[in-house]
Amino acid sequence: MNSKLTMAFRLLLGLILLVFGLNKFFHFLPMPPMEGAPADFMGALGKTGYMFPLIAITEIVAGALLIINKWKGLALIFTAIISVNIVLFHLALAPAGIALAAVVAILNILLMYANWKKFKTLF
Repeated sequence: MNSKLTMAFRLLLGLILLVFGLNKFFHFLPMPPMEGAPADFMGALGKTGYMFPLIAITEIVAGALLIINKWKGLALIFTAIISVNIVLFHLALAPAGIALAAVVAILNILLMYANWKKFKTLF
Protein backbone atom coordinates (compact mmCIF):
# COMPACT_ATOMS: atom_id res chain seq x y z
CA MET A 1 0.00 0.00 0.00
CA ASN A 2 1.20 3.51 -0.78
CA SER A 3 3.10 4.94 2.20
CA LYS A 4 1.46 8.36 1.87
CA LEU A 5 -1.99 6.76 1.82
CA THR A 6 -1.08 4.62 4.82
CA MET A 7 0.15 7.73 6.64
CA ALA A 8 -3.13 9.54 5.85
CA PHE A 9 -5.17 6.58 7.12
CA ARG A 10 -3.02 6.37 10.26
CA LEU A 11 -3.36 10.08 11.00
CA LEU A 12 -7.11 10.06 10.32
CA LEU A 13 -7.72 7.07 12.60
CA GLY A 14 -5.45 8.56 15.27
CA LEU A 15 -7.27 11.88 15.11
CA ILE A 16 -10.71 10.22 15.34
CA LEU A 17 -9.63 8.21 18.39
CA LEU A 18 -7.95 11.17 20.05
CA VAL A 19 -10.92 13.51 19.57
CA PHE A 20 -13.55 11.00 20.72
CA GLY A 21 -11.38 9.89 23.64
CA LEU A 22 -10.86 13.47 24.81
CA ASN A 23 -14.57 14.14 24.34
CA LYS A 24 -15.34 11.55 27.02
CA PHE A 25 -13.52 13.78 29.52
CA PHE A 26 -14.25 17.29 28.25
CA HIS A 27 -17.67 16.89 26.53
CA PHE A 28 -16.99 19.34 23.69
CA LEU A 29 -18.99 17.33 21.11
CA PRO A 30 -22.75 17.10 21.69
CA MET A 31 -24.10 13.61 22.32
CA PRO A 32 -27.45 12.81 20.72
CA PRO A 33 -30.06 11.74 23.26
CA MET A 34 -30.44 7.98 23.65
CA GLU A 35 -33.47 5.95 24.59
CA GLY A 36 -34.14 2.32 25.24
CA ALA A 37 -31.41 -0.31 25.04
CA PRO A 38 -28.58 2.05 23.97
CA ALA A 39 -29.33 4.34 26.93
CA ASP A 40 -29.52 1.36 29.29
CA PHE A 41 -26.18 0.05 28.03
CA MET A 42 -24.44 3.43 28.31
CA GLY A 43 -26.01 3.94 31.73
CA ALA A 44 -24.66 0.59 32.91
CA LEU A 45 -21.18 1.47 31.64
CA GLY A 46 -21.37 4.82 33.39
CA LYS A 47 -22.50 3.29 36.68
CA THR A 48 -19.38 1.13 36.90
CA GLY A 49 -17.40 4.29 37.48
CA TYR A 50 -14.36 3.05 35.57
CA MET A 51 -15.46 1.92 32.09
CA PHE A 52 -15.78 5.32 30.40
CA PRO A 53 -12.43 6.57 31.74
CA LEU A 54 -10.80 3.27 30.72
CA ILE A 55 -12.29 3.44 27.22
CA ALA A 56 -11.32 7.12 26.91
CA ILE A 57 -7.74 6.56 28.04
CA THR A 58 -7.39 3.60 25.67
CA GLU A 59 -8.69 5.71 22.76
CA ILE A 60 -6.42 8.64 23.66
CA VAL A 61 -3.32 6.46 24.00
CA ALA A 62 -4.02 4.54 20.77
CA GLY A 63 -4.80 7.76 18.89
CA ALA A 64 -1.69 9.53 20.16
CA LEU A 65 0.52 6.53 19.32
CA LEU A 66 -0.86 6.45 15.78
CA ILE A 67 -0.40 10.19 15.33
CA ILE A 68 3.22 10.19 16.55
CA ASN A 69 3.90 6.92 14.67
CA LYS A 70 5.21 4.99 17.69
CA TRP A 71 4.30 1.42 18.60
CA LYS A 72 1.83 1.13 15.73
CA GLY A 73 1.32 -2.57 16.39
CA LEU A 74 0.20 -2.00 19.97
CA ALA A 75 -1.94 0.98 18.96
CA LEU A 76 -3.66 -1.04 16.22
CA ILE A 77 -4.39 -3.89 18.63
CA PHE A 78 -6.00 -1.40 21.04
CA THR A 79 -7.88 0.10 18.11
CA ALA A 80 -9.09 -3.32 16.95
CA ILE A 81 -10.64 -3.97 20.35
CA ILE A 82 -12.26 -0.55 20.33
CA SER A 83 -13.52 -0.77 16.74
CA VAL A 84 -15.07 -4.23 17.21
CA ASN A 85 -17.03 -2.94 20.20
CA ILE A 86 -18.10 0.25 18.41
CA VAL A 87 -19.34 -1.73 15.40
CA LEU A 88 -21.16 -4.31 17.53
CA PHE A 89 -22.78 -1.58 19.64
CA HIS A 90 -24.11 0.13 16.53
CA LEU A 91 -25.19 -3.10 14.83
CA ALA A 92 -27.02 -4.36 17.90
CA LEU A 93 -28.32 -1.22 19.59
CA ALA A 94 -27.96 1.98 17.54
CA PRO A 95 -27.79 1.31 13.79
CA ALA A 96 -28.13 5.00 12.90
CA GLY A 97 -24.51 5.66 13.89
CA ILE A 98 -22.94 2.80 11.97
CA ALA A 99 -21.20 5.05 9.40
CA LEU A 100 -18.43 6.37 11.68
CA ALA A 101 -18.11 2.94 13.27
CA ALA A 102 -17.57 1.42 9.82
CA VAL A 103 -14.96 4.08 8.95
CA VAL A 104 -13.02 3.32 12.14
CA ALA A 105 -13.19 -0.44 11.52
CA ILE A 106 -12.18 -0.15 7.86
CA LEU A 107 -9.26 2.16 8.65
CA ASN A 108 -8.14 -0.26 11.35
CA ILE A 109 -8.32 -3.22 8.96
CA LEU A 110 -6.43 -1.37 6.23
CA LEU A 111 -3.70 -0.30 8.64
CA MET A 112 -3.37 -3.79 10.07
CA TYR A 113 -3.04 -5.12 6.52
CA ALA A 114 -0.40 -2.51 5.72
CA ASN A 115 1.53 -3.54 8.85
CA TRP A 116 0.79 -7.26 8.54
CA LYS A 117 4.38 -8.35 9.24
CA LYS A 118 3.98 -7.02 12.80
CA PHE A 119 0.87 -9.18 13.33
CA LYS A 120 1.91 -12.40 11.54
CA THR A 121 3.05 -14.11 14.72
CA LEU A 122 -0.29 -13.45 16.41
CA PHE A 123 -2.11 -15.45 13.78
